[in-house]
Formats: sequence, C-alpha cells, structure tokens
Amino acid sequence: MPLHMDNTEQQPTIKVYPFYIKTPVILLGLVTFFFILFILTDVLVPLAMSCLFAILLNPLVNRLQKKLPRGIAIAISLATGILFVAAIIYFLSHEIVAFSKSIPALKAKSLMFAGQLQHWVDDQFGIAIEKQLAMVKSAVQNGGVSFSATLGGMLGVACILVLMPIYMFLLLFYKPLILDFLFNVFSEKYSLRVAEILGEVKTAIQSYIIGLLIEMVIVSAMNSAALMILGVRSAILLGVIGGILNMIPYLGGLVAIALPLLMATITKDGYTTQLAILGAYLVIQFIDNNILVPKIVSSKVKINALVSIIIVLMGGRTVGAFRYVPFYSLHSHSQDHI
Repeated sequence: MPLHMDNTEQQPTIKVYPFYIKTPVILLGLVTFFFILFILTDVLVPLAMSCLFAILLNPLVNRLQKKLPRGIAIAISLATGILFVAAIIYFLSHEIVAFSKSIPALKAKSLMFAGQLQHWVDDQFGIAIEKQLAMVKSAVQNGGVSFSATLGGMLGVACILVLMPIYMFLLLFYKPLILDFLFNVFSEKYSLRVAEILGEVKTAIQSYIIGLLIEMVIVSAMNSAALMILGVRSAILLGVIGGILNMIPYLGGLVAIALPLLMATITKDGYTTQLAILGAYLVIQFIDNNILVPKIVSSKVKINALVSIIIVLMGGRTVGAFRYVPFYSLHSHSQDHI
C-alpha cells in the first residue's frame, strides 16, 4: 500500500504576543527613541535647520549646475544666501545705530516715567518706594544665573550659525548619495512612489518657507508704515522687528506689539498714540491672519489648523520641560527632479 506523501510545505507560525507585552515594549521603544533625539539635540537642531535652508537653495543650485561644476554652484548659492542675510543684518544695524543716538533722551524719560510709576504703585497698593527698589534689586541679583544661561545660549547660536553653512554645503553636495540611500531603503517597485513623495515634501517645504518670508516682508512694511504715520521713533526698526517676531506663534505677536507701545510710552505724553498703535496692530494682525496667511502660506501648504496649534503647544511645552532636566548638559531619473 503506497504511502501518502504530503508535499505541502509547513507554513511558519507567527507568534502573536498579548497586548500587555506589546504595549510596554512599544512605549519603551518610543521613550528610548525620543531620549536619543533629546541627547543629540545640539547636533540635530542645526542639522534640521540646515536641511530646510538647503532645500530652499536647491532650485538655485540645480539652475547653476547646468553651467558650472556642482561644488562651485553650491558655493555661489550659499554665498548668495549669506549676502542676503548680511544685507538684512546691515539694514537692522544701521537702524540700531540711529536708535542709539536717542538713548540718553530715552534714558532720562524712562527714569522720569519709572519715578511716576513708583509713586502710582505706592498710592494704589501701599508698597513703599524703598521696598519696590529692594524687590527690583533682588530680581536683578537672582537674574545672574539667567544672564549666564542667556550668554551660553548666545554662544550656542553662534556655533549653530558657523555650522549651518558647512552642513548646507555638504547636504547639497552629497544629495545624490542621500537620495540613493533613500531609494535603496525601499523596494525597487516603490521607487516612483518614493520619488513622488520626496518631490512633494521638497515642494511643500520650499513653498512654506517662501510664503513665510513674503508674509514677513509685508507685515514689516505695514508695521513700519503705521508707526511712521503715528510718529513713533525708530518706526522702521520696530516694524521690521515686529515682522520677524510675527513668525513666532503667540509670544512673537505680543512682543511685537509691546515694543512700540513701550517706545511711545517713553517718548510721548498721554496715551493717544498707544491706543492708536494698539488699533493699528490689531488691524494688521487681522489682515495677516485672514488674508496673508490663507493666501500666501496656507494655500501653498495644506496644514490642518487644529493639528498645527496642538503641535506648536506640545513642542513649546516639551522644549520648556527639557530646560529643567538635570542631564541636559550631558534611482537616477527620479533624483534629477528632487
């Protein structure tokens, strides 16, 4: 009697782990991943910023590369970007020099205003002037650590500014190798899809950054024009600073309004100018939020408003929490279109 032979191969069994095992493992993996990101913050932050600006300069590099060697095209593109930033810094420094000439008069007016404020606090809240001065002195002494932290932060920013051009040059120079790596990570049948996704990401980032720059220029112009009409001293400087701060969600807009209000309070009598500044900035913010952002920024990059607000709040909270952590100090055709 012939033996029955079963030629079907036995399929390997996949072991399914219960949720009370998978969940802790997944959570531990996420915690480990974000902990590693946190430890490498000093390296990853300038690298991420360099990636953004490298993507912004990529079209200029591709255009120059048609007539020049790749290294020279990248160097010219970086020099163009650096000259653009230097021109903005020169403009702001010129306005700061003009503002510094009025510092003695502003100092005298601010001292007079401070004296009036001290008497008002004494009359309204019963806090003696001597006690107010003691409170201010104590706050200044306690701010020594904050000053040291600020100085360290400024040195960190200087290091980032030095490293960013180097990162940008290397990212642009080794772009073909980076794209090859990304294509090799995925299966060959997904190459077209990977190229499509990378192209969409590149276009979205470029459009978003350009939209922000256009918005900054328009808001700066409106701020400066409004302050000049109202006769506020250093109107152009304060307007440009307000346009730059406007790109910082929530806090930037408040500081942008506070600076001209403080200047008007020190340099002018009464409160008519302050009310006019507040009204003008509210109108500018309305135009920015309801016309400029939807037409210039949001139309280029489709971002859900709720998701963007939640991400901004979570990111700010995470960065703020990290400050108090003790150990803080511790293939070819497709690539041509990307």
